[in-house]
Amino acid sequence: MKLDDEINEKQDSFFKKNKTKENISKMIESNKNKFISKKKILLILLIIFIFLLIGGGIFAYKTGDILNKISESDDSGMSSIFGVLSTIGTRKSITVDDQGRTNVVLLGIRGENVPGGGLLADTIMVASIKSEKNKNEDKNDKVSLISVPRDLYVKIPDTNQHNKINFVYHYGEEETDETGISYMKKIISEVTGLDIHYGVVINFEGFEELVDAVDGVEINLEESFTEPIQFHEMKVCDGDKGGSFTVETGEFEHKKNEDGKIVASYPLCYNSYEECGGIFTLPAGEQILNGEKALCYVRSRVTSSDFDRARRQQLILNKLKEKMISLNIFSDFSRLNGILNVIGDNVKTDMSSSEMKIFFDSYIGIQNAEISQKVLENSEEGLLSAPTDYPEEVGYILIPRAGQDNYSEIHQSINGIFGSSN
Repeated sequence: MKLDDEINEKQDSFFKKNKTKENISKMIESNKNKFISKKKILLILLIIFIFLLIGGGIFAYKTGDILNKISESDDSGMSSIFGVLSTIGTRKSITVDDQGRTNVVLLGIRGENVPGGGLLADTIMVASIKSEKNKNEDKNDKVSLISVPRDLYVKIPDTNQHNKINFVYHYGEEETDETGISYMKKIISEVTGLDIHYGVVINFEGFEELVDAVDGVEINLEESFTEPIQFHEMKVCDGDKGGSFTVETGEFEHKKNEDGKIVASYPLCYNSYEECGGIFTLPAGEQILNGEKALCYVRSRVTSSDFDRARRQQLILNKLKEKMISLNIFSDFSRLNGILNVIGDNVKTDMSSSEMKIFFDSYIGIQNAEISQKVLENSEEGLLSAPTDYPEEVGYILIPRAGQDNYSEIHQSINGIFGSSN
């Protein structure tokens, strides 16, 4: 009963501060504009690749096969099997800019064929990496990170259409002969002013399965954790249209005219399949999180904050890394095989298999790099604004403070961050 009382108290407190559905929506959107930190999930990919590299010849064939599977590059092939073992040959070098940096766009998506926008980019981040190996006179390794909000309103490359930037990956995959990665590289380059050399995509299922592949991660919570809102939202019932919001709540959304008179009312429903069980809770104390619970834990944000979520993601990442090391996965072929399959089934990149090998040869030694960060958000420092004079059907969007499609201030700001550590 104590946990139920805590949930009710959180819900009551939340709704007192946010009395209307409109206010709730604004709060959720506001949180989205902060530093969306699923980058920790994507960085797991880098850790796994490093493990693959040190695995050695016994796993060469399997590793080469997986690298081919996740690579969308044309030059991947059987040569990758041998490329894992040696950097000798005519393979490509890693692309760098004139400052010796390699720029990679990291994307997190729900996953292909997943309802609710499976190909929409939920997380968009640029990682710029510079190792002293690339520029000997510079003794310090550098990593610069910039987060781009999914609600940024952009012109889709090679078109006259505008949409939210999270739609660009979907457009490239479904509407062109190119790929979602190639289209995201184009628009991110336009927004940031950086040459984007590579792209990496991972889906939610990949993170879940990765945690499950190591039999979960152990955490110790000083107090219980509850997210009663994010996965238990109300929307207009849409069962008559084949939708999934069919569980009636008894609440209504009212449409009012200019005089404030209610002219229409729409019943609100919960989703018949709610993620994370709807109201997500974890008890206090030591416990082992499976993949599903770990993902829910690192996604939760509405009744806490994005900064709290970032700390949770860092915790889970470290726990996952510790678990993999403690299991000595290279002595357990069955477990390693499962991890390799997770990567192959849930990750895409436009790096060739040989480029992946060289990439990690180049950056495997980075430990305590100087890290600089930039968040594009709706604030003076974030250089974006939320316009109110766009058509209602456009929805909530962000545009550069300098004006739509004018990224000059963003370029200048990013040049300061990415260039200040040269």
